[in-house]
Amino acid sequence: MHILLALLATCLLEKSDKWGPDGTVAVKVETVVRGLEVPWSFAFLPGGDVLISERPGRVRLLHNGKLEAKPVLTLKTGESSEGGLLGIAINPKNSRQLFLFATIPGPTNQLQRWKLARDHRSATRQKVMLSGIAAGRYHDGGRIRFGPDGMLYVGTGDATKPDCAQDKSSKNGKILRLTAEGKIPRGNPIRGNPLWALGVRNPEAFDWLEDGTFVLADHGPSGELGRYTHDRVVLGHRGQNLGWPTIYGCEEKEGLVTPLISWESKALPPGGAAVYRGSAIPEWKGSLIVASLGAEQLQRVVIENGELKNHEVYFRQKFGRLREISMTPTGELWVATSNCDGRGECGPDKDKILRVVPQ
Repeated sequence: MHILLALLATCLLEKSDKWGPDGTVAVKVETVVRGLEVPWSFAFLPGGDVLISERPGRVRLLHNGKLEAKPVLTLKTGESSEGGLLGIAINPKNSRQLFLFATIPGPTNQLQRWKLARDHRSATRQKVMLSGIAAGRYHDGGRIRFGPDGMLYVGTGDATKPDCAQDKSSKNGKILRLTAEGKIPRGNPIRGNPLWALGVRNPEAFDWLEDGTFVLADHGPSGELGRYTHDRVVLGHRGQNLGWPTIYGCEEKEGLVTPLISWESKALPPGGAAVYRGSAIPEWKGSLIVASLGAEQLQRVVIENGELKNHEVYFRQKFGRLREISMTPTGELWVATSNCDGRGECGPDKDKILRVVPQ
């Protein structure tokens, strides 16, 4: 078998050098827009406009299906191989509040709030919501999303210092939770601390299942502590310790959360993840769809009752490196390429946003 079930655990250790079996649902992609440079995140606005962050430090506007030439805003970013302008999010209760996670000169990582113009073509910075997040050449995290509870969740990387992930006084290697005003919610595990969960390495991919459970696709190690590969999907809840670097792969230890699946043979790693909530591909309903960078594929992960039921691979090496993946308000699944990030092949069309549809 290509899969080995970890003894006495619910974690599947995927040993295949193909990352798993081929997908069984007939799907294809259509191009939404081309001409982007390392698109990292999307934010969907009322009326159909879409904001796109480009890692070099620009927020771009997609209006009536066309990419506007002039950026909505530009940021001077700090020197970092994987940092820059990363996650963006719009407050679902106030569409003029734009949130950015960015590596700024220093370098250091910040969560900022901006005020978006009514026509969506410009923005002014209001405040720094969160600072003191260490930046590294690698592992900056950067994904930000509003959760079902209306709070803003922030994924921070360990900035190549694994021990930070277990240090509750550090903002690195964490899932943090804030209000839209930048305050610490009452329900956080530690009073006055933005920490919501700890023990993550490089969280660029998370969402919530239909029952509200937080699900994370995290990067596995690339040499630190003598460890390699083992990207993972893990379910998390308030105050939990998701294990890094104390455990990795399918290892178990009391008080730490073992993943649902860990890929052993080759690195995936996850660039983004979204739970499929559309109706166009009914077989995918409720599945976690993970966009991968090095493996250049979509990974469909089926989770039922807190257990891994199945996983399968789509679009193997068809479109290059894949980063952000998100459901649109109209129920479409969009995924962005990341072929101009210095690790892929950046052609004349540069990076694209693709739409996944039934074949």
